[in-house]
Amino acid sequence: MAAKKFVGILFGVLVISAWVLGSAGQAGAETMNFKFYTWSIKGDWTPVADVEGHAVGYGVRGSFVVLENGEVAYSEAVILRDWKKTDGTISQYSTIKFQDGSTIITKSQGTTGVGTSGLTTEIIKGTGRFEGIKGTGTSKAKYFPQEKGEAAPKGWG
Repeated sequence: MAAKKFVGILFGVLVISAWVLGSAGQAGAETMNFKFYTWSIKGDWTPVADVEGHAVGYGVRGSFVVLENGEVAYSEAVILRDWKKTDGTISQYSTIKFQDGSTIITKSQGTTGVGTSGLTTEIIKGTGRFEGIKGTGTSKAKYFPQEKGEAAPKGWG
């Protein structure tokens, strides 16, 4: 199914679209830039019989994130998507995990197209040094062609 090829055009964008970091104890917000690489952990699609090429899917993606200050994090996202032939919408929740055990949890929504995606993200919770964090952000991802046997293509942003 053509839609399955684009299972992954969802998460890459999630990972840290929400990197408008600001600690609850600080007066101002801090903007953090980042790069990420994302891959599919699992996913599945179910066709919808209303129009040709329409499918609804669920997936889980992992991501390795490198912040501009050199800090690294791992993210896992749970994704819901609604795809019609060459584009669609996605909604996802991501948990970004840092080496010290601190986390940032985000909720993202956006659109996907052939080989790209874009999300708007809201930080909904933080733990550890990110307790009380708030913020929003946007991100875009690009994807490699899906390889045989992959649940979804690998991406970067």
